[in-house]
Amino acid sequence: MNEKARLLRLRAKLKRKKPKFLRQEWWRFDKFKNDPKWRRPKGTDSKMRMKLKGKARSPSIGWSSPRLVRGLHPSGYEDVLIHNVKELEMLDPQRQAARIAHTVGKRKRMAIIERAKELGIKVLNARV
Repeated sequence: MNEKARLLRLRAKLKRKKPKFLRQEWWRFDKFKNDPKWRRPKGTDSKMRMKLKGKARSPSIGWSSPRLVRGLHPSGYEDVLIHNVKELEMLDPQRQAARIAHTVGKRKRMAIIERAKELGIKVLNARV
């Protein structure tokens, strides 16, 4: 557990240094400005694909977080989406935490939170 906490802190530190990867020439077209998510540069003469100096950086394996904590919530738990109380009872409270789906109504949400307290399961979005 101590190793995991150290790696989570390391991941947070690395994440601060990581640039926001934007697609090639995202500033040039309005359709890219609204949602400039990453797309791999594929042009034969693309300077970004060739990783020339002065061009935007591309995602690569070197930017990834440590394997043991990859995909974990910052609290260190594995994030599991829950829709009802029955799904909640399949979780392991030691390594998993519940995230209640946004489609769940108030009455069922309150029942899930109540049952999670009994089982000792952490709920990541426990607002009522």
